[in-house]
Amino acid sequence: MNGLKQKNIIVTGASGGIGNSIVKKLYENGANVLATGTKKEKLKDLKFKYNNIRILSFDISQHNQIDEFIENATNELEGDLHCIINNAGITKDNLAIRMGFDEWKKVIDVNLTSTFLLSKAAIKKMLKNKKGKVINITSVVGHTGNLGQANYTAAKAGIVAMSKTLAVEYAKKNINVNCISPGFIKTNMTEKIDSKFKDIIVSKIPSARLGEPDDVANAVLFLASNQSDYINGETLHVNGGMYMA
Repeated sequence: MNGLKQKNIIVTGASGGIGNSIVKKLYENGANVLATGTKKEKLKDLKFKYNNIRILSFDISQHNQIDEFIENATNELEGDLHCIINNAGITKDNLAIRMGFDEWKKVIDVNLTSTFLLSKAAIKKMLKNKKGKVINITSVVGHTGNLGQANYTAAKAGIVAMSKTLAVEYAKKNINVNCISPGFIKTNMTEKIDSKFKDIIVSKIPSARLGEPDDVANAVLFLASNQSDYINGETLHVNGGMYMA
């Protein structure tokens, strides 16, 4: 993929199904990847599979340590920071009237606030290069809403609006900020959905199937490459036609 060779890229949430595919695709296309997450054993497994990648365990909810993490990650990559993929996120589902404040706050803090702080710290590094890419992973439900996910949908919708603002602020510095909005993808999370409800979900997807993690990773590959240099402030929907903006 054009322009990925030797490009230094941070991937958060790297130990999950989508994160795994993102790391694999970037690695196969010659990028220098730093994979981060909280599951140390899974990070070690990634390192075993792709021996040239760097790994760094970090909990993105530790907001006061994010600047230090970006500094450490950049040092590990031994060069300029060219791209960050903010993929990490959590869910704490509940109907709105039953949702505790802690359930609301934790999801907003991790999914929205951490993404903002990571983007901000990465952009500071990219300003020195006068070039860079920020790719934020959102969700189809941030556009459609979803039962029991007021906290999650609010955070994911917030990421889209925030990314547009960052794109406007730093476009003249050759920094692109875009989102990828996956639909329902085959991961451990969707595997836990009852088959009856899974059938209902699939019935609403024109492609009549769940997506694969590689479908999201391919979109990341494009936005991280030079081929997307004139795309800024956009959301690339990867959902099999479930939601058409």
